[in-house]
Formats: sequence, C-alpha cells, structure tokens
Amino acid sequence: MERRAFLRTATIAAAAGLAPRPDEALAAATALPQAPGFELEELTVAELQEGMTRGRWTARGLAEQYLSRIGAIDRNGPRLGSIIEINPDALRLADELDVERRGQGSRGPLHGIPVVVKDNLDSGDRMRTSGGSLALELGTAPRDSDAVDRLRRAGAVLLGKTNLSEWANFRSTRSTSGWSAVGGQTRNPYVLDRNPCGSSSGSGAAAAANFAAVAIGTETDGSIVCPSAICGVVGIKPTVGLVSRTGIIPISATQDTAGPMCRTVADAAVVLMAIQGYDPRDPATGPMRTRIARDYTQVLRADGLSGARLGIARKGFGLPSSIEPVLAEAIAACKDAGAVLVDPAEVPNVDKLGDPEFEVLLYEFKQGMADYLATRGAEPRSLEDLVRFNTEHREREMPWFGQEIFEQAAKKGPLTDAAYRRARGTCRRLSRTLGIDAIMATHRLDAVVAITTGPAWPTDYVNGDRYTGGCSTAAAVAGYPHVTVPAGFLHGLPIGLSFFGRAWSEATLIRLAYAFEQATRARKPPGFKPSI
Repeated sequence: MERRAFLRTATIAAAAGLAPRPDEALAAATALPQAPGFELEELTVAELQEGMTRGRWTARGLAEQYLSRIGAIDRNGPRLGSIIEINPDALRLADELDVERRGQGSRGPLHGIPVVVKDNLDSGDRMRTSGGSLALELGTAPRDSDAVDRLRRAGAVLLGKTNLSEWANFRSTRSTSGWSAVGGQTRNPYVLDRNPCGSSSGSGAAAAANFAAVAIGTETDGSIVCPSAICGVVGIKPTVGLVSRTGIIPISATQDTAGPMCRTVADAAVVLMAIQGYDPRDPATGPMRTRIARDYTQVLRADGLSGARLGIARKGFGLPSSIEPVLAEAIAACKDAGAVLVDPAEVPNVDKLGDPEFEVLLYEFKQGMADYLATRGAEPRSLEDLVRFNTEHREREMPWFGQEIFEQAAKKGPLTDAAYRRARGTCRRLSRTLGIDAIMATHRLDAVVAITTGPAWPTDYVNGDRYTGGCSTAAAVAGYPHVTVPAGFLHGLPIGLSFFGRAWSEATLIRLAYAFEQATRARKPPGFKPSI
C-alpha cells in the first residue's frame, strides 16, 4: 500500500468514528468499587450459569467483574497485555441478555457468559479485527465470523479481543511470540518475563488469568495447544472441518481451525459444542452436513480412562529431558486410572513433515490472504500490499524482527502448481496414512499421549523465540484433533499433556482429558511472579 493511500484511509476511518477511542465498557466497569479478591476466580461455566439462575449474578454483573479484573491486572499491575481491545458494547449486550433471561429463559449453557476471542476472528461490530497489524488496525469487519456468530447465538457476551503473535506468527522466521504492533507484548501470567507462546498468546494468558469465563484461539500448527499448555489451561484443536474458518484471517486452508481455550475440560467442551457446525462458505465443513453435532458434555466421566489404550510418544518432538518427571507422573496417573499403556508408541515420520508443511503453508497463505482481504473491501488487497506496508512502516511494524515468511510466500504461484500439489500430498501421506493412522492401528490405540511442549522460555526481542519443542505438528498437518490439559509444573512453569488421535475423535479425546484432569487436578491459578 502506498503511504498516501494509508494516510487517506486513516483520515476516512477517523471521520467514520473508527479512530482510537477509550475503552468505554472497561471505563464503566473499572469505575465500580473493587471488592477484595476476585469473586469469580476459577469458577466454571456451569457455576456461573447456576449463579445467574439463582439470581446471585446477572450477565452484566459478570461482565463488570471480569472487566474490572482486566483493568486491574491486564492494563495495570502485572500488565499482562493479553487483551487487545474491549468491546464497547459489552455491557449493553449483557443487559439485553439479562432481559431475555427474565422474559424468555436461558438460551443454554453460554447464556450471559463472557468470552474473549483472538483478534483474527471477524466481529461485525465496533471492534476492529487487525491480526495485530497496523495495516488492518483502522478497519472493521463487515460481519461476524461464523464462530463469533455461533457464540452470539448461544448467548455469550463478547467481552473483547485478545492479543496474538502478529499475523498468527507467520511473518518472520525469528519472531517473538505474543508480540504484535497493535497490542504490544503479551506476558506469561505465571512468570512475567517468560513467553506465553503463540500465536493465541492473549487467549491463553487471558483464560489463565481469569479475564473471561472462556476464550477462543486459532491454530495452524501449535497455536492453540502451545499457549494453552504454557499458560496452564485446556486447549482443544478440533479436526479441520468441525469448526468453520469463515471470517478468520487465514494461513492455511488445510490446517487452520478455531478452538476453545479454557480453565477446565468441561468448559472447553461446552464452547466446542457451540461453535461446531456446517457452514456453506467453508468447504472444509462439508462433512458436518451429515454428521450429528456432538454433545461433548455427555462424555465427561471421571472413569473415562478406564480401559483406554494410550500410546506414549516421546521421540521427534525436540523436548528437553527436564520434562521427563512430569511425563512420568502423568503416565502413572493414567495407569492408576485404569488406562492400558503402550510405551513407547512413537508417531512415524514426525521428523519428515517440516519442509513439505512449510511449502504448503507458503502457497496457501498467499491465496488465503488475498481471498480474506477481498472481504474487507479496502486496502490492503494482497500479500504484496502487506509487504510494502510493513516496509514503509518499518519502525513500528518491524522494530525487532522482519517479514521473511511474507516475502517467501509472496513469490509463490497458484495452488495449481505441481510443487504445491506434491508437498500437500506428501504431508497427507506422512501425517495420516503413514503417521497417526498407522501407529493407532498397529497398537489399537484410543489416543496418542505426549508432553505438549517444554516450559516457557524468557521473552527475548533480540534473539527471538527459544522454542522448547512440542508434539503439535503431526496432528496439525493431518488436520486431526488435539487436546492439551494441565499436567504439572517445572520450576513454577506449567506443563501440559496432549491427547491426539484420528479425525473426528474429539469425543474420545475429551473423555480421556477430562478423566486425567479429574484424577490429577494439576491446574493452579497464576501468581504473576516477575521472574523465576
């Protein structure tokens, strides 16, 4: 985008009332008297819903309490930087839902429940959808993404949007996760100088710190499960096609998905029920036309591990040896709960997925970004426009790292290229037929189990991320489901345990993760320590 075009767009946006404004809902809520402690800390969706049913709280009261906490801890105090924008209509929406509850009853388990969503999900309201980039900061989306629309229809109160690794961490080969030009740096709520992982950094930190009842993240490869594990919450990366991607800033047509990031498996199950479903605008959801939408709360059984066959995977993930004690305790807990363990059960071909996956993502990102930007109806209109914008605004957009991935993707051709088709075929074969499907069939497994990722590393703008390994790639490339649940701590840093398996096996994975959660009760709320 030319500089004069950007300035012209900014002038028009300001005239239309889209210039930066104070957080109206946040200001209203933080002006209220503050009670000692936080009444809603660690409360589940079911507990909040029961409180509203009994008249202890209203939807407005819940929204006000969470907004007050955001003001006290995210914007002040520890300054987590997890919330990129507050919905100026949040309290009005809560009031409307309270009136509806009194007159017509509840819509369901999410009626009046405050939710925050990652800032790459469109919302057709006064909030922006920027992806963390200044290039989109001044515009609003014309309509809700399918996931946001489903949350609204379920009665959730859209409290605000969460910060993210800019462009979902697909801009530079040496990025710092949790940083965006619009939102700044998100910090890990357990140890503030540590990284929250990306790209759903803000959603993970916000859920962990009790800034909303539940959060939504998105994943291409690791962007739900890594920040969930590192921030000590539950994350569900669904089968690609269970949840529509319409209205979500894309990376990959074959790997992208949205999913819940919550403090408990039960809460995540409720959210996944709400956002699943067929969307004619997203061909990947085609199977949902004939599949019966699951009620995942029906599989929440404390004895859900009894008799389950679990394969223990360790190799190929680049994890440090320091996580072994946490894995050993998790394995013992599964065994004590009645699981049948196959140890080891290594996932084949994990070390062969990196190059073909990256090739696929480069091609799909270029095409997907052009398609998405066309829905916004204004500049920028292409990946090349974004490259020019970043170059022209280098001081604000690229103070710490560049846009090497953008530049590589911009040089790719159409999705009809033989190189793309070959790489995509390799990915599917190695991750599915010769990968997860093979190991599960060989050992008759219900799920593969592994440590999700290593402990959080210190945030370092000079050197970028010091990624500590992780098991996300096989399920991500295959488009298969992956659930992570808190498993323990290493020097005060959360460690998560992963359950992943075949396509459409969410119900099985949720059952296993819930039983593990109930057996271990490993989650503890963060203490906002400055450093270890």
